[in-house]
Order: sequence, then structure tokens, then C-alpha cells
Amino acid sequence: MPVDILVGLQWGDEGKGKIVDVLAPQYDVVARFQGGPNAGHTLEFEGTKHVLHQIPSGIFHEHITNIIGNGVVLDPIVFRTEVEKLAARGVDVSRNLFISKKAQLILPSHKSLDRISEEALGTSKIGSTQKGIGPAYQDKIGRSGLRVGDILQSDFQERYQITVAKHQKIASFYQKDLEIEELEQQFFSAIDFLRTFTLVDSEYMINQAIKDGKKILAEGAQGSLLDIDFGTYPFVTSSNTLVAGACTGLGIAPRHIGEVYGIFKAYCTRVGSGPFPTELHDEVGEKIRQAGREFGSTTGRPRRCGWIDLPTLKYAIMLNGVTQLNMMKADVLDDFDEISVCTHYKLPDGTITDQVPHDLDKTDLTPVYITMKGWGEELRNYEAYNELPKAVLEYVAYLEEQLEVSVNIISVGPDRKSTLVK
Repeated sequence: MPVDILVGLQWGDEGKGKIVDVLAPQYDVVARFQGGPNAGHTLEFEGTKHVLHQIPSGIFHEHITNIIGNGVVLDPIVFRTEVEKLAARGVDVSRNLFISKKAQLILPSHKSLDRISEEALGTSKIGSTQKGIGPAYQDKIGRSGLRVGDILQSDFQERYQITVAKHQKIASFYQKDLEIEELEQQFFSAIDFLRTFTLVDSEYMINQAIKDGKKILAEGAQGSLLDIDFGTYPFVTSSNTLVAGACTGLGIAPRHIGEVYGIFKAYCTRVGSGPFPTELHDEVGEKIRQAGREFGSTTGRPRRCGWIDLPTLKYAIMLNGVTQLNMMKADVLDDFDEISVCTHYKLPDGTITDQVPHDLDKTDLTPVYITMKGWGEELRNYEAYNELPKAVLEYVAYLEEQLEVSVNIISVGPDRKSTLVK
């Protein structure tokens, strides 16, 4: 049975958690393949909002096996808080959650280094959430990180101290101290808590599930435009957010990939620094922000808002091999008489292109827009895809024509039931 993969096609915050929750009942396994606690997958059903940071979004379904894969960087403190919040809502994650022994650990000193290095950048800040994710991935690539499986070894404390000593040397370069004593107490308590969970060689587990004909959904975090290789570098995350990241982040061969669900908003948002060609700095951008409740589910930071950007969407679709599109938050545009769509970029030399420049952060381009008629009514009242207002269907049809992929799901509200399937 092939592994289906779900990825975000913009700068994250597309609504992946909701779609995983909607799709989950038809799967046996949901596996998270990269990222860390900077992700905030928001699910809303039965009038209650749930925000997941590291735990896969299939956790609310008892029949689903949920796996935190080796490509994830895991913060034990955040993990414990997340589990406790779920327990308070009657969800016992110990029954169906499995954690890869090869997942990297985020240490208190990683968080400190993240803060120190970001502060040192001054006005050139990346926009890091300062959750320690970048430094944890740096240690992974530098072959000096600690992994979840290491907490089962008798010398874990010693290896931890060696790593922290190295981090202090880095902090000293900035003439700073790590100042992690209080966090360390929480960390080691959380490590004891983590030891009570089922830690596995997840690559064997997931490949056995493939052999057994289980239906598997791989869940990504952040968005394609934040990919460390293909995103708007250097204003990116520290992992591969594309479909390829599912192969390395779970240990599955490319030949096992099935459907690729690409998630995007009916408009566009971005958190943190970096290029954003269609960003709106006016009352229209603020109107989108307020209507869409565009504030980070992890940080609470206001998101930058703008119109949909087809060049970047085409780019992300190409890189991921997307087979199905899901359009989120269409209802946010309910009150707009006109909706703009960026179809191309005009470069400084006058060239018109629909390709994304490799140095987008340094290219002074101008978005080229077309304008489409808005629908001017509340979409949450609709219960069927084909009954949506004509203007919505025309908007979707235009996107399908340009992107050359079918939009099979339209979300018209935050609740699980506000999801219309073609």
C-alpha cells in the first residue's frame, strides 16, 4: 500500500492539521516526518480548538497509529505539556503514539543559542521562533546531537554535559552565558516522562506497515517555501519540508509514495522575516488578518498577509509532485468585492516571468495581478462543494487551470464539518 503525503505549499500555517484530521479516518497510520515545536497544527471540532506542536494530527482517532519520525526534532518539555493538555481533554496518547529513537532532542541550550544568535543578527533577523530548532538541526548535521534513543543509555547525563559545554563555548563567542539552569530542571523531569512512552525503530515499524497493506499518511510541518534547500533562503526553516523530506524523515523509499496532498490558503500569509511578493501593508491586508485570525498558533505573532501567489504555488506543486489540492480558508474572503491573483512577476529589467528567482529576497520584483469578482456571502452556510456560489467556483476553476491540478477540498470554516469535498 503506498504512503500518501500531505505538505503545505506556502510559508506554513496553511491548515494542514485540519486536513489531516479530516482525512485521518481512512488511514491506519499517521506519521510526522520533520520539523519541531515551532509547528502549530490547529484542529477544531465540536466547538473546541486543539493545537498540536509535535504529536501527529491523527491522535484524536483511537484506531490510528501515530508516529513521530526520525526527521523530527523533539522538545521533551513541550512534548510533556502537549500530552498533558490532551489528557485533560480525555485523549490518552500512550495507547497509540510511538516515537522514533532516531529523532533528535532539543536541549535547553539549543533554545538559548537560538535566542543569542537571533539577537546578534540585529535588523537582519531570520524571524526564528527561538524554540531551539535551528541549533538542534545544526548539531544533527554536525554529528554531535543527542537522539531520543540516547535517553535509554546509562551515559546520557555525561553526554548531555559534554554537549552543553560545547554550546557554552559558542555562547561565549557572543560574550553571553547560556542561563539554562531553570530550564534544565524541567528538561530532566520531561526526559523521565518521555522514557515512559514507546520508543521505537520507526523505520522498521513504518516499512512493516507498508508490507502489511496498512494505509499510511505522512504529515509535514511548515511549508514548501520554507524548505532549507528550495525555500526563500536564508529565511527558511532548518529541515526539508517537501515530499522528499518524508523519505528521509521516516525511512520510506520513493517508490512507496502515493497521493500527494498540497494544502494552500485562498490567499497567502507569512510569519517572520523574508520575501513576500504579494504582501499587503494596507487596510486590505489587515482585513484579511482579522477575518482569518492570522496570529501564530505557536507564537501568537501576527502573520503578514497578502493575495495568493501563483508563481510560488506552481513552484511548490512542481517540487512536490502534488496530485490533489486542498484550498483552505476560502471563507476569509467572504466580504471582498474583488479578489486579486498574482499570476506573474515583473523583474527590474522589465521581464515578465512566472518562475521564482533563486535570490527572491534580493530581487526587486513587482507582482502582476488579475482581478476576479468576489462572492460577497458567508460560505459557512454551504454544505456541498458544487453548491458554492458561482464566483467561488470560478475562482477555483481559474486556479485549477493555472496550476494544472484539481482542487478536491475547499475549507469554508475552522470546524471539522466545514470541509467540502468535490
